[in-house]
Parts: sequence; C-alpha cells; structure tokens
Amino acid sequence: MKDRTNEEGIDPATDKPTDDARRRGALESRDGGTHGAPQERTLIEEILEPENLSQAWKRVKRNKGAPGIDGMTVEDFPAFAREHWPRIAIAIREGKYRPAPVKRVWIPKPDGSKRPLGIPTVLDRVIQQAFAQVLGPLFEVSFSEHSHGYRPGRSAHQAVAVMEESWKEGRRHAVECDLKSFFDTVNHDRLMGALREKVKCRKTLRLIRHFLTAGVELPCGTLEATPLGVPQGGPLSPLLANIALDPLDKELETRGHKFARYADDFIVTVKSANAAKRVMASLIRFTEGQLQLIVNRAKSRAAPLKTCEFLGYRLNNRAKLAWTDKAHHRFKERIKEITSRNRGHNVQTVIHELNLYVRGWLNYYKLSSTYGEVRDLAGWIRRRVRLYYWKQWKQPRTRRRNLLALGVDPKQVHMASRCRKGYWRTSQIEIVRYALNNRWLEEQGVPDMEAIWIVLHYGEKSPS
Repeated sequence: MKDRTNEEGIDPATDKPTDDARRRGALESRDGGTHGAPQERTLIEEILEPENLSQAWKRVKRNKGAPGIDGMTVEDFPAFAREHWPRIAIAIREGKYRPAPVKRVWIPKPDGSKRPLGIPTVLDRVIQQAFAQVLGPLFEVSFSEHSHGYRPGRSAHQAVAVMEESWKEGRRHAVECDLKSFFDTVNHDRLMGALREKVKCRKTLRLIRHFLTAGVELPCGTLEATPLGVPQGGPLSPLLANIALDPLDKELETRGHKFARYADDFIVTVKSANAAKRVMASLIRFTEGQLQLIVNRAKSRAAPLKTCEFLGYRLNNRAKLAWTDKAHHRFKERIKEITSRNRGHNVQTVIHELNLYVRGWLNYYKLSSTYGEVRDLAGWIRRRVRLYYWKQWKQPRTRRRNLLALGVDPKQVHMASRCRKGYWRTSQIEIVRYALNNRWLEEQGVPDMEAIWIVLHYGEKSPS
C-alpha cells in the first residue's frame, strides 16, 4: 500500500502528525526546538554568524588585555583564527568545544587587599563576547530599572544620583550592602536555572556551564576547580552576574523600595532608622537564604544617608554629591606615584600619564560639587610637576640654563640653581614658580583640573 504521508509527516486522511513525526518532534523538543525547527541550531548559528563574530573580535581587540594560559596575545589571534576557526566552529556546533581554564591574576584593591581576576584565552574571550552579544538582549528587556552595572545606556552616575533624589524625597536613612566575594560564590545550579527560563538551547547552556567550570590555573601552575562562581574578567561574566542578581532586584521592587544596584554593590534608601534596620535584616535573610550569597557584614550597614558611601560618592553638608575621603586619598596617592621624582621617566611621558588619569578621574567624579577641592588639587598637581622638572634638571648648570631660557633674571638665577632646600620646598619658591608658571605648564600639556571641572559642569564657557 502506498504511503500517503506528505513531506512534513502529516497523514492527509486525518490531518494529524504520524507516529514517526511525533517521535522526531519529541527529539527536537528536547533539543530546544519547536514545530520541527530546532531552536538550538538557530541560536548557535546566530552566535556563530560571521557578523556577530566580527563584532565580538573587534570588541576583544579594542579591549586588548593580557594573554591567557596559552600565552596567545591579541595580536597573534588573527593568524591562529584563519587556520583553526573552521575546526573550532564545528566543535561548538557539535557541543564538543571545551574552554581553557582561566589564568589567575591578583589586582590590588584600595584597602590593601587583592581582588582575584581570571583571564580567559583570547579565543575564549571572543567566543564569550559572541555569546554575550546574542544572549544579552534576551535578558536586557526584563532587567530592573534600578540595575545600572554592565548594561547598555546605563552608568554608575545614574546609580549614585539616587542618593540626591532620595534626600529630596525625605529618605534620610539607607542600607549600604556589599556581597562578600560575589563573583566567587555564585551558585551554578541557580544561575543555570535562571538561564533556562529564556535560553532553550541545550548546547548553548552546556557551553556556558563549561565556561563556569573550566577551572583556574594559579600562578604556580596548579589547576583549581571552580564549583562555584563566575570568573571575573571574561566578557560573559557581567551578563551572568546581572542574571544571578536579578531576583534580588525583583524582590526589592516587590517590596516597593527605592534602591540602586551596580554589580554587587547596592544601596536602599528609606525614611527612618528603624525601617533601615528592618530592611537590612530582611535583605540578609533573602540574599543568604534564597540566593545562597554572603552579605559582607563588615562593609554593609544601616545608617543615616549622609554617612553612607556608594560607588565612591557621598552626600556633603548641602546634600549634594561629592567624592569620598577615600577617593580623594586614592587620587593623591596615584598622582604621587605618577610624579615620583625617582621614576626617571621623560617629563612628557609623565604629563601624558597625568592627563589620562586626571581626565578619567574627573569624568567619573563630574557629579561632585567640590569646586574648592578641585581648585586646591589643581595647584597641588602643578607643584608636583614643578618638583619633577627640578629633579630632572638636577645639575646646577642645567638648572641655570633652563631658568635663563624661561626668562629668569640672570642676577637671580643663582638663588635657585644652587638652592639647598629639598625638592618639594624648592618647587614653591618664587623664582621657580615664575619660570614654571601656570601658563607655561599648560603649554607643556599639564592638565588644569580647575578648567576641566568647569567645562564638565558648565560647558566650554565658564559661569559669569
């Protein structure tokens, strides 16, 4: 008898799928597909689209970064990819690709401790970035409006603005919360469960799991397993961190709290001290009970809002945003490092470093209402540069020659060129300040913090 089923496996007599079609559908469904079109293949192919991979590579190349455990640099990668990418792409499609362990490095923190960072290989960074570009939009639409870290169109400035807004609304107390070793303690099963809610592709999920459990190679060469955590340093890690903490955002929203979160740092503002204590206790219960994360008691507290610090900002006496004392101290320490008279670097190299650091610092702290401090720091930086020039000139004859070239009266040159005062005191004497005056320093490229601050706050024209 002739088979009367059509190509889609539908029996024309009953207009229903045949048993064979049903079996195929069940297999496809387990692989993440529906209606005979495996979603897994579609999602993997979207990730491996040439345009997506090209964008991923450009992003990794732009970010540069150190080599992973294989020693391959960003510059070496194109030649490697031309030879090996077809084989790697097949392995990814077939679910056989295995990421390399990340390379452990330690980054100094302001408090003297060190933060562990995991550096994936360049190849794994490109693959992770390709995954992040496809998976990110799936989750972005449902993320909280109060989450500001690692998200397009959002920034730390939007997060810290909540402090000023809260004060105006009469919220004078807050809960500062910090999660202890967050990136090292994320529960993989909970994270994978959250991923499955939107990602039905089994191969994609398996490869993400492999990234999580790839392990860490320590500086001594020992391989350490990673049964918990999201390796901090990979392009996919920020997205996974936001997915892991999204339930916390939703819980705070359900309770009607005003809050802001940036990565694993967040602040909740309330109207009374008792409310702050209650929120603190409930946050600890939810975070440690439901999310299986640990609240850092040493860095978390319920306190008056004006005593709180969030992302390097605080509220000053006028309830305006200002940088913290810790941020101010770190800034001066870094400037001292750059302008250390014992570095021996060319002055223009030092000035270039100063420009990068000062402009980056001011751009981050541009919300700060601290003009007086900026003006004082501007003068202090110029003095540090004068000190550096004076150290570079070193010999009396060199100092004499340079001071004469800068217009100092020949009769007075000896007063400075053979000065026995220390470098710091000499940098402030009248002759040196006359020769290395503010205008001349600006011509050499020394950043003027005061002028930069005014432009950031008022535009190119200063306020009248």
